[in-house]
Amino acid sequence: MPGPLDLLRIAYGDLSEALSALSEEEQWAPTGCRGWTPVDLGHHLLGDARRALVALSSPAPGPADTDRVTYWRGWRPPAAGDDEDLRRTRAAASTGLPYADLVRAYSDTTDAVLVSAGRVRPDEPVRTQGHVLAVDDLLSTLVVEAAVHHLDLVAHLGRPGPGEQPLGEVRRVLEGLLGRPLPTGWDDVTAARRGTGREPLTDADRTELGDDAEAFPLFG
Repeated sequence: MPGPLDLLRIAYGDLSEALSALSEEEQWAPTGCRGWTPVDLGHHLLGDARRALVALSSPAPGPADTDRVTYWRGWRPPAAGDDEDLRRTRAAASTGLPYADLVRAYSDTTDAVLVSAGRVRPDEPVRTQGHVLAVDDLLSTLVVEAAVHHLDLVAHLGRPGPGEQPLGEVRRVLEGLLGRPLPTGWDDVTAARRGTGREPLTDADRTELGDDAEAFPLFG
């Protein structure tokens, strides 16, 4: 199985390609993130890649206080009616880079993240989002973020989604959060969408999951 850096290389490469392939009309289509277009989502993704670059240059004394699974416990879907992050991102994207420049900046920044990640020890503690975690665990969180948002990007476009290996990492993290395997009838796309609240559980899901259904979405 590829390590976190190789998984991130795949996830970033696939997402960069997907962003660059969109037509002008598709750039303003809805995405799997309510209220966001691909332009808004691209702005968010660029910010996340820049955060990753800062994190890889932010060594911390340690020990780590979170890992690739527990990191996500703090990320919950916004409460109903809480659209502040949506509005803030849309406002920033509306005054930001033209789409072609945005995609180029994302590609350049993710390339820099991969180079930086290859220059630090996998177990070195770094700081991000108020937490300290090992570099390999940071890279896993970036894989999950890229894969889930790749699904968001293509949700209404009929274009290829993330690869099998990054989606497998999403599933492993979701199962770590749940503390048990996800339903065997879920493919990895379904696992990612239902595990993060992008698709509701069915009655059959709730029967199979039992009391664990109340833990969903596992993060958002």
